[in-house]
Amino acid sequence: MHWTLAGFCGLALTSLSVALQISQKPRFYGVKTGHSVGIYCSSSLKHLNSTVKWYKADEYNTQKMEIQTDERITLERKDLIQNAFLYLSALQTQDSGVYFCKINNTWGPGTKLQVVRPIDLSATLHRSKVKDGLIVLQGLMLAACITAVLLRKHKLVETSDSIYEEPETHHIYEGLAIETCEGALYEDLSLYQTEGAEAPWE
Repeated sequence: MHWTLAGFCGLALTSLSVALQISQKPRFYGVKTGHSVGIYCSSSLKHLNSTVKWYKADEYNTQKMEIQTDERITLERKDLIQNAFLYLSALQTQDSGVYFCKINNTWGPGTKLQVVRPIDLSATLHRSKVKDGLIVLQGLMLAACITAVLLRKHKLVETSDSIYEEPETHHIYEGLAIETCEGALYEDLSLYQTEGAEAPWE
């Protein structure tokens, strides 16, 4: 039992040792479109009759796809596969990803490549000014709408006030002659009484 555990530990250490023999430089690239980069993969041991392949993945823990050479991608090997190079030219944004070299069954740690478009400062400033202008225009339109609503409400209130008329107050003694006597007022009701007619209060 102890020998079995020791064997598994030795196998794990051997695998770790082999994995550490593969290195890649640099570990990260951040470049603009149109540029060229080279990724260097090296092994501390010389491998006879070995093969080297390059793979690309979107992220470190995603599926790796083998890279095929073309007019923009070239591979180079030196010193009995001890050193290998991957060259990418005329970079595009879709070239962004993680690149791994693989010698036989041993994987390299990977190189992260981030390709971005160059920023046009004048175009960025223009877009910023246009955006600010739209914000100001929206604010003015909102203020105009609020003002129109308030004016309409005020006009409706004035219209309702003009429709309402104060009732006329008629004096109950309208038509009667009012005379003054020593500073006091009295109504001469006798002017409106018929001769011989008695007042109802008599």
